[in-house]
Amino acid sequence: MSFVESEERRALRAAVSELGKKYGYAYFNERARSGGQTTELWQEAGKLGYLGVNLPEQYGGGGGGMGDLSIVLEELGAAGCPLLMMVVSPAICGTVITRFGTEGQKEQWLPSLADGSTTMAFAITEPDAGSNSHEITTTARRTGDGWSLSGRKVYISGLDVAKAVLVVGRTEDAKTGKLKPALFIVPTDAAGVEFRQIEMDLISPDKQFSLFLDDVQLPAEALVGSEDAGLMQLFAGLNPERIMASAFAIGIGRHALGKAVAYVKERQVWKTAIGAHQGIAHPLAQNKIELELARLMMQKAAALYDAGDDLGAGEAANMAKYAAGEATVRATDQAVQSLGGNGMTVEYGVASLVAAARATRIAPVSREMILNFVAQHSLGLPKSY
Repeated sequence: MSFVESEERRALRAAVSELGKKYGYAYFNERARSGGQTTELWQEAGKLGYLGVNLPEQYGGGGGGMGDLSIVLEELGAAGCPLLMMVVSPAICGTVITRFGTEGQKEQWLPSLADGSTTMAFAITEPDAGSNSHEITTTARRTGDGWSLSGRKVYISGLDVAKAVLVVGRTEDAKTGKLKPALFIVPTDAAGVEFRQIEMDLISPDKQFSLFLDDVQLPAEALVGSEDAGLMQLFAGLNPERIMASAFAIGIGRHALGKAVAYVKERQVWKTAIGAHQGIAHPLAQNKIELELARLMMQKAAALYDAGDDLGAGEAANMAKYAAGEATVRATDQAVQSLGGNGMTVEYGVASLVAAARATRIAPVSREMILNFVAQHSLGLPKSY
């Protein structure tokens, strides 16, 4: 891993930044407040090859890795228009299908995931299981020529724009009768599939849903990978999720910091710009340092993942997600404080970032569960849950 980005990645970062600025926060905010979607941005990003930059070239992708995809999301976020479904569709679903899908599944799904013409959601969280993925109860039972899937999921992003959803369920072990995790591609328009929007106090075009699966009949080829692979296949998608969640958070933090810096350079009280005062300057400098540190850990996680080190990537990805969430919460809060009363207005567009930033400490994995992971796996402490 180099601490200096390659010429190709610098070019990618610059190009995506220009695309983000073309749309910007005003576009994103208008769509969010009106209940609309960022369809135009998603489609243009797909057409330019940015959404599938991590997917194999033979299936229409860019042949890059998570390091490249994280750059795309970070720069869009820094421009004020982060695309949450990038965390899900190309990062989780695209990665899982690439690594474990059949040739038929790859040919069917990867080209359209890469160009953005298909969006795929991801469903793991359940009302009763929460963070305990070992206790999910969504169950797939064999039928004569396929599967019957039933269960309920909650806080599933983007079902209104998704053509399919990658569902984490369980199958029954023929020998022991115990349930084991398995992944299924479920069309969102399949009989027995229903989803209802959850009203959130977030200003975002990306909506959250409860998903209901009632005896959904699936063909045999809906199963992704082996039903005996256990958690290995699942966590192959969760490391990219954490890396991309870090990019999402860092982008928001950079956007908030940029607005605060621009404001304090111009705002004058007592005959000088308020940014000259240490009470304003030092907290913003601290935000810059924390965001840069979070990015370094994100880049380490991406480099390890792209090198095939799943175990090392798991530790780094969790740490990156923790650092990014903490850094962006502080950056958005300080941005509001730096703008004073103006920080609470719609015109300046800073206060609306606070809830989005706060959500990055909770999803897709809470800071407490990350601390549990680090305590147990990095420090060797006894398991606490």
